[in-house]
Amino acid sequence: MGRLIKNNYTNIAHLKDLTTLPPMTAERHAAIMRQRIAHRRMVEEAKELKSVSDPLFDSR
Repeated sequence: MGRLIKNNYTNIAHLKDLTTLPPMTAERHAAIMRQRIAHRRMVEEAKELKSVSDPLFDSR
């Protein structure tokens, strides 16, 4: 089976909340996107560090 992809953009809000609350501001959206990008970079760096420290990739 192929690799499972996590959907980071799921929304569990109720329909009433979506129709009655004001839309998200541009500043809030930008803050959320910066947070997602920072988290994704942190995960990618951790994966790289793990692969570098793996003895199979040791070039000695």
